[in-house]
Amino acid sequence: MMTLACLDTLGINTLKDGDTYYSVLTGNTKLMGQGSTFSAQSPIDGVTLSTFNNATPAQLEKVNAELKDAFKVLRTIPAPRRGELVRRIGDEARKYKNELAQVISLEAGKIVPEALGEVQEWIDVCDFAVGQSRMLHGLSIVSERPGHRMMEQWQPLGPVAVITAFNFPMAVWAWNAMLGLVCGDPILLKPSEKAPLCALAMYQIAQNVLADMPDIPKAAVSVMIGDRELGEAIASNTTFPLVSATGSTTMGREVAKTVAGRLGRSLLELGGNNAMIVSDTADLELALRAIVFSAAGTAGQRCTTLRRLITHESIVDGLVERLAKSYGSLPVGNPLIEGNLVGPLIDEGSFNRMQTALDTAKKQGGDIICGGERVTENVPAGGFYVRPAIVRIAHDAPIVHEETFAPILYVLTYRSFDEAIEIQNEVPQGLSSAVFTESMREAEMFMSPAGSDCGIANVNIGTSGAEIGGAFGGEKETGGGRESGSDAWRNYMRRTTNTVNYGGDLPLAQGIVFE
Repeated sequence: MMTLACLDTLGINTLKDGDTYYSVLTGNTKLMGQGSTFSAQSPIDGVTLSTFNNATPAQLEKVNAELKDAFKVLRTIPAPRRGELVRRIGDEARKYKNELAQVISLEAGKIVPEALGEVQEWIDVCDFAVGQSRMLHGLSIVSERPGHRMMEQWQPLGPVAVITAFNFPMAVWAWNAMLGLVCGDPILLKPSEKAPLCALAMYQIAQNVLADMPDIPKAAVSVMIGDRELGEAIASNTTFPLVSATGSTTMGREVAKTVAGRLGRSLLELGGNNAMIVSDTADLELALRAIVFSAAGTAGQRCTTLRRLITHESIVDGLVERLAKSYGSLPVGNPLIEGNLVGPLIDEGSFNRMQTALDTAKKQGGDIICGGERVTENVPAGGFYVRPAIVRIAHDAPIVHEETFAPILYVLTYRSFDEAIEIQNEVPQGLSSAVFTESMREAEMFMSPAGSDCGIANVNIGTSGAEIGGAFGGEKETGGGRESGSDAWRNYMRRTTNTVNYGGDLPLAQGIVFE
């Protein structure tokens, strides 16, 4: 097991009393949670990493007061100054990149290269957000009335709540928090209970910077660690005009209903059941590498993991044979050891759900080509390591239409490209998709209005590994949210339309005369 020295280096161990970490942190306040006690274990070996008491809805009210006060100050600070805050946070993350990656590996079980990549994603989002802080552009609009001018402005929205999942504990927070801060919004993070130390690490990095920027309220970056009850309280609280939530579709539906019930906004990043079409014209060497990384990387625990491989019937047998051979050589083991490419599942529950899905697939006519078994040799005891699985099955088997958050790749076949697109789009989720083809017509069709119905549609690249410059998110049961690049910053602001009368008369719009 890796040394826990990274917790001391990052200052995380200063955020506790005895063996229990604080659950409420606002820069001004450090409080123990008043709810039940829980512990977070490392998926690497099942060892307990941290103990917390759940923060409670009653404690949320105190935090809300600090967030509201922080917003009154932050909204009036010039956006480039807010960008300076984010720039310094990015520099601080660069300084501790290795230690931050170690915390991700310890809590989420990612192999070190992927953990380092996630921290780099945080750093990259900081760079993007700094530039955006000088480009919060509105519009000048021609007025129909003489002596009048119209314009559109974007103003800070208010405190934003960010509810994250275990699989990208730092990157998803960064997508929201770095943009939200430059837009003038204080950020409250409620992390997954499976990755609370990652939340404390991010909080500490931000507070290191805020300590040297006294004009910016420390509560601009706050954390509350708690269970579902706290999440429900956040979603129902009018302090947060926006709640950004990443997780299962089931969780997202509840958040959406609760937030909509008070006419707030929700930004949802939910389930993905991502597909890749492999055409008979595809560069199979290129496709093979993309398939293996997209399907087996992060032990199948990415929202963009490849779960359905839609392959032309003329090449499917040969491709499956090559995939099975590649899968058989994948090093599965301790993610902290260099050379291992597949780490553990997050916990026993995830392992059991994978086994249930495989059993169901067999009952629905599926043929397990390889994988699915637990790995117990040359891995730390206490972790749940598995061989990534390949299953040949019909595209309309019910299990194929569900997302199992584990490394299961369903191989489906098609005859015509139109049929392939129909199979791609027939599931309720709509996050990421890809096609491997050398046909310009197929590529363009895939990206056309009649093609993929997902928020991400790639050509000759896998379903995973999105760059921060593009807006990230999907349609249908994926929730419709967009985070990170492009114009996602607008989620964290409110739009105002202003009309200025610089003339001496008072004409009304639409030619109305009221005299």
